[in-house]
Amino acid sequence: MVKSRSSIEQSIKAIALFSKIIVILLFLQLNNLIMHNLLSNLKIAVPEKIFVKDPESSALGKRIIEHSILLINEIGFDSFTFKKLGIIIGSNESSIYRYFESKHKLLLYLSSWYWAWIEYQLVFETHSINNATEKLKKAIDIVCRTTKEDSNFSHINEIVLNRIIINENSKSFLTKEVDQENKDGYFVIYKRVIHRLRDIITQTVPNYQYASSLASTIIEGSLHQHFLRDHFSSMTDCKDGVTPSDFYINLTLNALKL
Repeated sequence: MVKSRSSIEQSIKAIALFSKIIVILLFLQLNNLIMHNLLSNLKIAVPEKIFVKDPESSALGKRIIEHSILLINEIGFDSFTFKKLGIIIGSNESSIYRYFESKHKLLLYLSSWYWAWIEYQLVFETHSINNATEKLKKAIDIVCRTTKEDSNFSHINEIVLNRIIINENSKSFLTKEVDQENKDGYFVIYKRVIHRLRDIITQTVPNYQYASSLASTIIEGSLHQHFLRDHFSSMTDCKDGVTPSDFYINLTLNALKL
């Protein structure tokens, strides 16, 4: 009888523990579902000074963004013109100028949109990670990894946009006007992504003196490693199964002595 009662008590405890686990899993799943729904309805916000008219506000504006990404990827930013884009979308060149005053502003828009999209992934994918080191590794992977298409934004091919950022992003700020454009807030989203990564580094190792430099090195360096992998493979170890994420996670953990 004693053994039977003990067995029953153990069974009750096991059921109670199992129930707690189920409740926790359901809570985490519900939490992730709520977060996903919130972010799937999120509109990527780009600084208003970059555009004349918000391209997200009309079907024509979305076509301008969609096909400019494809055309810049095909012929390069230097050869890209609004006239060529107008022919592809079946609209006058002047109609594109109603959205962007120059192709430089269009590139700034694409760059800002891309970094806002990366920021949204940083927030979504790291919010529930409590371990500081694991959160840092995940954050580095997000900013360095190979891009996958996001179905939440049907008119933007994120894979192709990522190739533009790898090949053309520096042209958005390597200009004589960079200081004024920085004051005007054109790079606020890009800087915010770096600051988010910096803060995660600081949370992991509070006494590390070079968090901002490390964060900007990871983000800019990963673009360079992707470029080298695609065009100068003998100059990088990011090949044969080794990714820029692997390299920068290893570099960071060693730098922080983790």
